[in-house]
Amino acid sequence: MGLINKKVSGLLIASILIVGAPFSVQAKESKVHNEKQHKIDYVALGDSLAAGQTPYHQFDKSYADYLVKRFEQSQYGVSYDNFGVSGYTSENLKNDILNNQEVQQEIKKANLITIDIGANDLLAKLKTDPAHVTDSLIAVANNLQVILQTIDSLNPNVKVLVMGYYNPFPHYSQEQQDSLLPLLEALNKTIEDRSIANGDRYVPTAQAIERNEDQYVPNPEDIHLNLKGYQVVAKEFWKNIDKLK
Repeated sequence: MGLINKKVSGLLIASILIVGAPFSVQAKESKVHNEKQHKIDYVALGDSLAAGQTPYHQFDKSYADYLVKRFEQSQYGVSYDNFGVSGYTSENLKNDILNNQEVQQEIKKANLITIDIGANDLLAKLKTDPAHVTDSLIAVANNLQVILQTIDSLNPNVKVLVMGYYNPFPHYSQEQQDSLLPLLEALNKTIEDRSIANGDRYVPTAQAIERNEDQYVPNPEDIHLNLKGYQVVAKEFWKNIDKLK
């Protein structure tokens, strides 16, 4: 599927509201809330969740769009680029980070980046080579390391938040979930470890979605969130941003 590229810029006002990098967490955290306290230059990177794919094969608001709304409600000026692409793997995103000049230029200007990536690596391996599905975790770890380190090299001060995945299989039988959920947990642990090792912030979403997963993932034939689910994910991101104020 094609690139979903959305840009919102200007002053938006309302009354409410993963191994190592040479830069400290404190350096990353300072820029969002000190140097540009009322201006956010936000880049969203990832797969169909960043792109806003819904449970019935359409595209609408993603968690990134709802996160922008939260900034609007807090009287921030927002510049917004969404490079989420349905079907993207960690290899695809790594290639963009290394080779796509438009993506690189926006990363250089950003003071906030969100990422969700890795689920499609796991799902593809489950379909094509389930006996070696753990190989996908190694690929995610290696690619995410390159992604995060390259972002640091392009923009040492940008704050990066990396999403952990929710359970996309709530309608499956208990037996099926018993075999799939440990793989999801291993994927999330891989993402969390790479994020922390690089000095970035990991944003878990599984528990928040689990509270009402049948509602948020309503189509038994599809793994995507509906709009209410994306709002929940945006709230989890916002909690992590709000802690840095």
